[in-house]
Amino acid sequence: MRITIGIADDQQLFLQSLTLLINTFPSFEVVASALNGDLLLQRLSTMEDPPDILLLDVQMPVMDGITAAREVAARYPAIKIVALSTKDDDTTIIRMFRTGCCSYLVKDIHASELERALLEISKLGYYNADVFNINHRRLLQHTQKEEELNINDRELAFLRLACSDKTYRQIASEMHLSERTIDGYRESLFEKLNVQSRVGMALEAIRRQLVSI
Repeated sequence: MRITIGIADDQQLFLQSLTLLINTFPSFEVVASALNGDLLLQRLSTMEDPPDILLLDVQMPVMDGITAAREVAARYPAIKIVALSTKDDDTTIIRMFRTGCCSYLVKDIHASELERALLEISKLGYYNADVFNINHRRLLQHTQKEEELNINDRELAFLRLACSDKTYRQIASEMHLSERTIDGYRESLFEKLNVQSRVGMALEAIRRQLVSI
């Protein structure tokens, strides 16, 4: 049985192209598509079996990705929600995580990585391109605990704030630290979590249950 996919994106050509591409993957089938979040929820309400994975464009008219993700997570908790973005907009994507997304994918992703990501999301419930691109190996689930990472209390406090929509400058102000010190915490955590972006760091922190959302 194929893993079923739903897609919401306001760009008609992209929506059609992505649907055609995913339908060429042996393990997947697109069963629902919509041009905005409101139409997507209408479509889901008529389906006997909602899709296993839902790809949500972050920016859509009528109902954007953040609102749609929140509604889908509340009504269909079994669906794995993935944010689709044209760029790595840290603040917006982290907001998507906080509403129920388990991963994010950039729209210029290579077809082979997209298939791999969907397989990871289906099997493990998440996909972090940062970790894969650095390690070139399958993500391991809950194999390292907080103490094994040697994350100190100040780094953990920073990490929790970094998983919010606060800017680094706001985090520095709240922690009563210089921006240079905050930069040091960020770089240290990038290395310890084996990531290369704030979004990757947030996803790993959530996955490892270092923070809760």
